[in-house]
Amino acid sequence: MSRPQPSVRRAVSANGAVQHPRSKLLVFVGLCLLPFAGALQMLLSGQSWIPAVAYPLVSLVSFTLYWRDKHQARARAWRTPENVLHASELCGGWPGALLAQQAFRHKTRKLSFQLSFWAIVALHQLFWIDHLLLGGRWLGSALGPLLR
Repeated sequence: MSRPQPSVRRAVSANGAVQHPRSKLLVFVGLCLLPFAGALQMLLSGQSWIPAVAYPLVSLVSFTLYWRDKHQARARAWRTPENVLHASELCGGWPGALLAQQAFRHKTRKLSFQLSFWAIVALHQLFWIDHLLLGGRWLGSALGPLLR
């Protein structure tokens, strides 16, 4: 006879609504502050317009990829490879990916995926900390030519 499985606390309620939406929104906004400030600073100073355009556009692409992958998973059809999802996050789509993960309850429980996702978010945060606070001495000097 099998043992009953312990209940797992989920981030959504039984009716599918996201639990703790205010806290999650606060975390989301906090994570977006550095990229937003950095992209705005680069745009207004004439350094580059790419981050100001890329974050929203690639986030929309990421959100759409997650939506499609969730839909395909339910239909048991061809899935979007995880490398594609991570590539879109790395290109600046992590805010859209984070929103999609919460909205669709997709890819939130797979530890290896989440570790890669949060490493990408951390890399973006480190880039903007370097750019805004350290004048781009670390990552900015290496990636600066790509943003021009």
